[in-house]
Amino acid sequence: MESNLDLASIYRRRFSGPELRRRNAVWRALCRSFFQRFVAADATVVDVGAGFCEFINNIECRHRVAVDAGELTAEFAAPDVEVQRAAATDLRGIPPASADVVFMSNLLEHLPDKRAVQAAVAEVERVLRPGGRFLILQPNVRFAYREYWDFFDHQVPLSDRSLVELLELSGFEVERVIPRFLPYTTKSAVPQHPWLVGLYVRVPLLWRLLGKQAFVAARKRVVAAS
Repeated sequence: MESNLDLASIYRRRFSGPELRRRNAVWRALCRSFFQRFVAADATVVDVGAGFCEFINNIECRHRVAVDAGELTAEFAAPDVEVQRAAATDLRGIPPASADVVFMSNLLEHLPDKRAVQAAVAEVERVLRPGGRFLILQPNVRFAYREYWDFFDHQVPLSDRSLVELLELSGFEVERVIPRFLPYTTKSAVPQHPWLVGLYVRVPLLWRLLGKQAFVAARKRVVAAS
């Protein structure tokens, strides 16, 4: 299950209206310049822990689903985004093997313990079709160990290495790992204008200098018929 913290109150305090608009512009640029390459036009995409819907509102695909345990997601989802209020550890509203892509951003560290992290990954494995992609953007405790605990709602420390190990034990084949990708938060010292975000994505040297979030892309294993 997710944390018992009142995340809606925390996030309303943390992110003002102007900042949410700026974040959305940043995510629009990220989707166009990076994440869209992992998503086909006819895909069904599930954003688990969708929050303010910055990813799911800006990714282009046939069917978009936003899942979150909080009440904010329905308020921010685009009109054509299906919203399900559910915990990451219980995606019962999504049929097995029905999703082409599952996306998680800055979610797993909020779960109460590693058992819950395992349960969330198991649910992703269940809802993905064989060969479907699991995309994770995650603060990397290897490079953000000082500031990782500055957020009161962070509970589980994770690195790119521990994520890869968990995925490989959970029925996934890891296809790409970027230990240092994005800065720790959108408040970090990184260009915020959309075209500068696009430039950042195209220059891996900047990732190594500023990146404190890991990106991992994995595929659900295809089991050969006996």
